Amino acid sequence: MSKPGTLYGVGVGPGDPDLLTLKAVKVIAQAPVIAYPAAAGTDSLARAIAAPHIPAGKTEIAIVTPMVPGRFPANDVYDDYARDIAGHLAAGRDVAILCEGDPFLYGSFMYLFLRLAEDYPTRVVPGVSSLAACAAVAGAPLVSRNQVLTVIPGPLDEADLEARLGNSEAAAIMKVGRHLPKIRAVIEKLGRLDRAQYVERATMADQKVMPLVDAPDTAPYFSMILVRSPEDVETTEPQT
Repeated sequence: MSKPGTLYGVGVGPGDPDLLTLKAVKVIAQAPVIAYPAAAGTDSLARAIAAPHIPAGKTEIAIVTPMVPGRFPANDVYDDYARDIAGHLAAGRDVAILCEGDPFLYGSFMYLFLRLAEDYPTRVVPGVSSLAACAAVAGAPLVSRNQVLTVIPGPLDEADLEARLGNSEAAAIMKVGRHLPKIRAVIEKLGRLDRAQYVERATMADQKVMPLVDAPDTAPYFSMILVRSPEDVETTEPQT
């Protein structure tokens, strides 16, 4: 009986191919099987990010999932792809599953991890997250001193969004997309519109960074809003 292959969850970062880690590039180079998420009817962003680092001759698996409200995660879809990937692992072939940003920060890899990690050796290769990327391109520190960062998914309903944001010193609102008008209305209601920044497709060639008040009415899924309470920051370290 052959030794099973290793399952890798590989974070490919937020969009710039130069932001893949050295370890991610090494794993992609050596794994004979490369898998990646792809929304139905579209090309895979994860694969596009990693494309400069994918050698020819790989077996590729596009994990096609519906992006329809109420249908994600699609358990039957992940069950099917888990069986396909398990076949490669059982035959001794390593499988690298690419994931935008970091695999364990809202990453689709976690659904396959839950189905396969107990039966096969598994390694997770962290990636540069969209949190870090958006803060960097916006020139906006996420938190300082003892501030607490709250990560909020945009699809939350308006009341829940308001409650969580209202109690937050610093927040990153992810998965904005079609929820932008609702999110902006909540931020304006809380009197924090002048302290909110909008970032779209951070580190990609077509990235956009602007105050939220100037943002368009529609946004792609890969957009984020950063909101932070003002805080006096000393320019010198305190004496000890």
